[in-house]
Amino acid sequence: MLLLGHPSGNTFCRAAARAFEQVGWLTEFHSCICWDPNTPLARLLSPAQAAQLARRAFAEIPLQRQHSHPWRELARLSTPHLPVLKRHEHGPLSVDGVYRSFDRQLARRLPQLEALRGVYLYEDAALHTFQQAERLGIHRFYDLPIGHWRAGREVFAAERELQPEWAVTLTGLLDGPAKLERKDQELALADRVIVPSAYVRATLIAAGFGAEKIDVVPFGSPPPHPLPAPEQPRPQGPLKVLYVGSLGQRKGLSYALDAVAALGSQVSLTLIGRPTSRECRPLMNAIQHHRWIASLPHPQILEQMRQHDVLLFPTLFDGFGLVITEALSQGIPVITTLNSGAPECIRDGVEGFIVPIRSSQAIAARLQQLVDDPEQLVAMRQACLQRAAELSWAGYEQSLRLAVGQIFQHEADPA
Repeated sequence: MLLLGHPSGNTFCRAAARAFEQVGWLTEFHSCICWDPNTPLARLLSPAQAAQLARRAFAEIPLQRQHSHPWRELARLSTPHLPVLKRHEHGPLSVDGVYRSFDRQLARRLPQLEALRGVYLYEDAALHTFQQAERLGIHRFYDLPIGHWRAGREVFAAERELQPEWAVTLTGLLDGPAKLERKDQELALADRVIVPSAYVRATLIAAGFGAEKIDVVPFGSPPPHPLPAPEQPRPQGPLKVLYVGSLGQRKGLSYALDAVAALGSQVSLTLIGRPTSRECRPLMNAIQHHRWIASLPHPQILEQMRQHDVLLFPTLFDGFGLVITEALSQGIPVITTLNSGAPECIRDGVEGFIVPIRSSQAIAARLQQLVDDPEQLVAMRQACLQRAAELSWAGYEQSLRLAVGQIFQHEADPA
């Protein structure tokens, strides 16, 4: 009934697979690498290789429905940085090159599936498949987890003027006209567009896409991790602040750093993520000055959350920061912006704070509030766990089935 495809697989793609598999809708799942950890080949791998491939295992999907398109992605992962082959957008072993190749292979697959009624695909990997699906009369579902590129360009252009030293980290400005046009073609071909927040929906409407074909389906949260009982105010010492995400200005990092600097020794900061550019002087100074961890396995990131008091996610342009619901599940309040999808998952002053973008003063004020009122922090931590229980991935999967099922219901009963 449905073909689901994503070049690398991720948390919300896996949830979509579960949603469709549970009701018998999933005909095939396609990814660049669908790894079977029980294959005899696994015994020949180094621990590092095994760990990397384990991220591409899809236990929620029966093996007979998994289809790999591995060669270009394996070449990308296994070769060193080669400027010609991995040149942004145009190199054959660039991420964009892998995505385009994946899309073309899915398009060739569609005529072989006679009972297929829909394809469910993601940004930058859907154009050729959607064109083929339109010719074959197959429904087209498009999952867009981030705001429309025009909204991003407006934010980035303004930021380049406001924070010129950070401009080199705004990698979204590197996308050329052909790639941006491809994004709009994918959107235009979609019968339904699934987005995770009202913010993403608003950017699409502002870009001229009709509201009638957009469904908001917020992402879910991991199960809440119980706090030690009884919960006590945090011990004396600096407020432990955590940032998780790519280290660059799209995430509003400079404003987080300025806010932390304003509070001095009252707070300590941990940064988890890779720099988007090592040519940004203030960014490189920050990772030397603060505690910095380049990368951690997901369970260890959750453990780090439990060891901190508050998460900073002052993003300038996103769709729905999964790190927010992950923080809620670990009982850690979040300071974030409207552009993060925050209204779908936190209430201002209850599970965290929603501040304007580009406001280090507002961030600093909220941090100071938590420093001065440890009992409020305790109450917020409990509220976070309660909210995480409400925002389950099972709820996301049910809402996704409802959004997709509307098309099939209309097909069965056009009146």
